[in-house]
Amino acid sequence: MTLTPLDIIRLEPGAVVVLDQTLLPQARVERRCVSVADLVDAIRVLAIRGAPALGVAGAMGVALAAELAPLEPEAFRRAVTADAAIIAAARPTAVNLGVGVRHALAAAAGAWNDPVQARMVIGAAAQAFHMAEVRRCEAIGAHGASLFGSDVRICTICNAGALATGGYGTALGVVRAVNAAGRLAGVWVPETRPLLQGARLTAWELGEEGIPHRVVPDSAVAAAFAGGEIDGVVVGADRIAANGDTANKVGTYALAVIARHHGVPFYVAAPHTTIDPATATGRQIPIEERSRDELGPTVPAESPVWNPAFDVTPAALIDAIITDTGILRPPFDLRA
Repeated sequence: MTLTPLDIIRLEPGAVVVLDQTLLPQARVERRCVSVADLVDAIRVLAIRGAPALGVAGAMGVALAAELAPLEPEAFRRAVTADAAIIAAARPTAVNLGVGVRHALAAAAGAWNDPVQARMVIGAAAQAFHMAEVRRCEAIGAHGASLFGSDVRICTICNAGALATGGYGTALGVVRAVNAAGRLAGVWVPETRPLLQGARLTAWELGEEGIPHRVVPDSAVAAAFAGGEIDGVVVGADRIAANGDTANKVGTYALAVIARHHGVPFYVAAPHTTIDPATATGRQIPIEERSRDELGPTVPAESPVWNPAFDVTPAALIDAIITDTGILRPPFDLRA
């Protein structure tokens, strides 16, 4: 890989440093977040994005909050927990953001009366969470590769690679593992409008590693299926409900419908941290709506818009969920 986990996001004294994904692939620029407000802004504008990477950002954000908080114990606890709540609410759909925040807070459970010690344990917990997320993605890749034979052509949507996970990737982790085994013929990469995370980020990652791929307009994907050009679909996830319904980048649901119509297997790849047993079905998953500005200047000012960031793919359209602990098959029961 040309990107190491610390290239994507890292904790430094007084800052969380992220690779600004809004500027890729034209420029590789780091964004230094020196306050919780800076980090929340980076999350909201998608400088750091992707459910697992947001979990890492959440944990590191709590570490930054602890570094900036006053050292009087009660004031320290109030400041850190208040900032943690702000971070966790920065994007509502990706469950990992809250998972990372809670992981960092849990590390401080026995240390609130010693803020200096709490700072140390929160920082260590955040960095350990990052490395554990990378290992989870590597395990996803290994499990997912077992689902594919030789000379396969895989379609994915959005970006679920190293950039989105803090290292290696979920859906692209599977792609990487299949490619490493010498069994990958190529990857179909829908643009993923309106922000083009497929055309900008996934294509860039694949190109950097020399993995054969082809970018296709979102509206042309169905024709590729009809032409028999796609053997399997692997996508990431931002939240998986207890019944297997899965929220992912808008357009994923349509991809699942097309895959089912053409008899092509459709797989979701995500760490177990993305499973939300407290959410019974996809109907309960909050779907973030983005600014009309993302649709571009060609939309008439008087025209109303609807710009959801995600959609929900029903469990009935998912052939398997690939996790770091193994492959889950329907019917899904993820309440435990």
